[in-house]
Amino acid sequence: MPASAPTAVPSFRNRIGCDARSGYYAVPHRYRLHLSLACPHGLRIAVTHSLLGLDDVLPVTPLPAVPDAPDGGYLALRPLYEASSHQHPGPAVAPVLSDDWTGRIVSTHTPDILRDLVRQFGGHGPDLHPQGAEEEIAAVGRLCERDITRAAQRAGEPGGGSAARATALATLLRALDALEVRLGSGRHVLGGELTLADVQVWATLVHLDTVHRHHLDAAAVHGIAGHPRLWAYAQALTAHPAFGTHLDLDGLARRHHAHCRGEEAAGAAMQIVDWAAYAAESAFG
Repeated sequence: MPASAPTAVPSFRNRIGCDARSGYYAVPHRYRLHLSLACPHGLRIAVTHSLLGLDDVLPVTPLPAVPDAPDGGYLALRPLYEASSHQHPGPAVAPVLSDDWTGRIVSTHTPDILRDLVRQFGGHGPDLHPQGAEEEIAAVGRLCERDITRAAQRAGEPGGGSAARATALATLLRALDALEVRLGSGRHVLGGELTLADVQVWATLVHLDTVHRHHLDAAAVHGIAGHPRLWAYAQALTAHPAFGTHLDLDGLARRHHAHCRGEEAAGAAMQIVDWAAYAAESAFG
């Protein structure tokens, strides 16, 4: 079975506001992101942070690929969790947006963090979450989470039964078909401009090829690879510095092997994208 996050995931969902009346408001150097690039959520946030050019405004503390606490969390994040929730019982997981002024957690909810990066900190960067596109971006997110990532996990489960695996694979292929059609009318998922939908699709494709593929048979991987526009799009984004420079292939492999409970299938040897080659291009972008 592909790598998975701890099951008891705590949630902090405060938002960054526009001024001091909001409590948490946008101030340079007040907040900090704690991210593991081997985590799909951390990868999405890191790419968005780079696209918006927030290095001098909102620092990032990197975390190791594999959580180092016995409960599946991070030891370095434990003080933040304990300061934010008295006797916090669950794992101290990432990603985290924290407040350096109070030593507390603002949010662990990736969609909220991404929207606040764009709308409260990204005033001089690209509009990755344009007004009027909210529902479409959310729909792409649901497609990625439910019909690609979860379906790929179910399709690769050795004990799931052949009928259940076949149904999950069909769901996955339909989702990839839908993205292939979308890319037939524009350079990006929502058309001509880069948005958070592209960031999510890219991170989802990275994990589909580098993690979930290992538990699928050769026929399934051949079907997944049969979406030329989609994988060419993934390659082009990987060559972009904001994307490819955050691609930690070794970390992805370590995280996968640390959590994986299933055996590799015939599709393991059939890499769809040479991610390392395109990521190397991004270093010169």
